[in-house]
Amino acid sequence: MAGVKALVALSFSGAIGLTFLMLGCALEDYGVYWPLFVLIFHVISPIPYFIAKRATYDSDATSSACRELAYFFTTGIVVSAFGFPVILARVSVIKWGACGLVLAGNAVIFLTIQGFFLVFGRGDDFSWEQW
Repeated sequence: MAGVKALVALSFSGAIGLTFLMLGCALEDYGVYWPLFVLIFHVISPIPYFIAKRATYDSDATSSACRELAYFFTTGIVVSAFGFPVILARVSVIKWGACGLVLAGNAVIFLTIQGFFLVFGRGDDFSWEQW
């Protein structure tokens, strides 16, 4: 039952993050949909971790080069997702208020993704690997 509560909480926080992102695009004062391109970063951010999880079989090792490289690529993707709206606001494509809403949405969505891997990545009987 604890897994279901965690799944509901993660779904709720993901919806809040997407609401911030949509508000940054769709409010009448902003009205520019360029910040939606950060969704690409949200989709590709867990891919290096998935590849590293498949490539490394030594679960008892504290660190491996493949896993560290995956963390490096994931960090680059997350930093790019936070930098993209700032660059758009700096060149006056979007307004700074929209940038703030998109950054808030980014923070909530990336924390939701991290929470998903913390809750369901333990390898127990309620794991994402079974889906």
